[in-house]
Amino acid sequence: MADKSVTQREIIKKSHQRCEEYGVNKEQIFPSRILKGNEVSTKLARNEFLLRTASPFIDIIFESVTNSGFFILLTDNEGCILKSVGDPDIIGQSEKLNMVVGAYMNEKNIGTNAMGTAISENQPIQVTAAEHFISAYHRWTCSAAPIHNKNGEIIGTLNLTGESRLVHPHTLGLVVAAVRAIENQIKAEMAQEKLNEAFSYMKSIVESVSAGIMALDSNGSIKTINTWALKMLNLKKEKAINHSVNKLVPHWKEIFDRFQRGETYMDMETNFYLNGSKEKYDLSAYPILDSQQQIIGMVLVIKGMQKIYNLVNKYSDMRAHYTFEDIIGNSPEFTQVIDHAEKISASTSTVLLIGESGTGKELIAQSIHNASPRKNSVFIAVNCGALPKDLIESELFGHEEGAFTGSKKGGHAGKFELANGGTIFLDEIGEMSLDMQVNLLRVLQEGYVKRIGGSKNITVDVRVIAATKKNLIEELKKGTFREDLFYRLSVIPLFIPPLRERGNDRMNLFSYFLKAKAQKLNKPLPEISEIQLKEIMDYDWPGNVRELENYVENIVNFNGQSSFNIINTKNNITKKTNESEILHQNNKRYSLKNSHEIELTLEEMENKP
Repeated sequence: MADKSVTQREIIKKSHQRCEEYGVNKEQIFPSRILKGNEVSTKLARNEFLLRTASPFIDIIFESVTNSGFFILLTDNEGCILKSVGDPDIIGQSEKLNMVVGAYMNEKNIGTNAMGTAISENQPIQVTAAEHFISAYHRWTCSAAPIHNKNGEIIGTLNLTGESRLVHPHTLGLVVAAVRAIENQIKAEMAQEKLNEAFSYMKSIVESVSAGIMALDSNGSIKTINTWALKMLNLKKEKAINHSVNKLVPHWKEIFDRFQRGETYMDMETNFYLNGSKEKYDLSAYPILDSQQQIIGMVLVIKGMQKIYNLVNKYSDMRAHYTFEDIIGNSPEFTQVIDHAEKISASTSTVLLIGESGTGKELIAQSIHNASPRKNSVFIAVNCGALPKDLIESELFGHEEGAFTGSKKGGHAGKFELANGGTIFLDEIGEMSLDMQVNLLRVLQEGYVKRIGGSKNITVDVRVIAATKKNLIEELKKGTFREDLFYRLSVIPLFIPPLRERGNDRMNLFSYFLKAKAQKLNKPLPEISEIQLKEIMDYDWPGNVRELENYVENIVNFNGQSSFNIINTKNNITKKTNESEILHQNNKRYSLKNSHEIELTLEEMENKP
């Protein structure tokens, strides 16, 4: 047997090397050897037993993949196609490449592919897109497993092929399960009862959700496990097959008891015990029934981060869309801030963004995330000022089932749990109540959350970026913001200057928005008078970039003539409040510690006017 420790990449590399030695042409389209006429009939007659034994299982798979874009191939031990089953359109596409009965799919005749490589390596394999040796097969994803006789000799392969965009790990698990059933049938010439049992295993696997898949017998012994489950649970196949699931899921017997009572087990948050630690996964289970409808086993379907991503999509936007390249501005005051933000992106330290409304705090927060090692993980934005006080704790930290009236069945993961491994952006942090500030401080200090109604500490690895338009120094003096939380948040403070202090950035942003809004509204670029341009440069823009953007959209809608006069607006705007002026002056005293870290000199801010 092939070395189980050999990685997929190494297997493909070895196969490509063999193909080069065989002299396979990467630009060829058809298999080099295709049987015709009586040769085909002779080949099918020699493999009549394999065809007869495998056909019922192929029919089961075909029922499951109908209209899915996949087709099934059965070959002999030389890679010669014995049977091809699929929807007419996809079979037609395969036949244009001469993937027909009688065609040889071994590596010598058509290069690296799942059937030929499964024979060469004597193990299941999934080959996708450019992993194929010839270019014509880059459109496919193939999953194949060798079929053995009772002596362990290869007598054929079973393969499932579809468009490369349809690649999914569970496909190979389905093929492996089918081959296991075929081999059991070959070895023992099972009675009809055993055949029904194998069919039941197959149907249960097919009906399960595409994720980590594990099949257990009635004793809790693992009979089948797919490669995705092995990866998720950090298991080696030889340490899993025919071993008890008890250490992984100690309560597996309780699931059997549920089935006996006629209950289901769907999308339950479940602890898996991996190498001495507990990890949460979303678990569904499906009973396996014999012909007397007795439970003889079950299929476990395990979902990891994808389930969490779906939850995040439901409750908030989990992606950061903007990068530093999207930020417009070249004034010295602004570029210095962006330079510091880029330098600290790779850090895990907490960032505090201070600036008036509309200055682009979330834009910078998203850019920091996308320039960090966490860019491929989640970015969750939470407006602390918009959430009701009685809901913010549940939203941030989650709750267990029954924690309060109306709480979600099975519990609810909070934003910090969902952001694990990524970044959470806490906007309007100055609006957070004092009791919530205590809970947030605990998360920042200890690195864990505790759900409402729960007792377990859930470890989270989250980078926190907070933002405020308030003067937190004044909030400290008033007693509405905790000093210890202030220090925790302001490890790296960044002051975002208002638009009125960014010089010619007003005109750069105006030009950018003018083109963008004209394109969005499908209108021509309006002509802007010199008077309008002067007004734009003279105006203070108290609403900052957001106000400027809205103003530009207004004049594009009115073909260059705004529906309001910014000069009149300027004359009628109330002067900045003392709090805003203090915010502006105090926060500008945030100083650089070095090129990589920024610290807040609180004493300087309090002692200087």
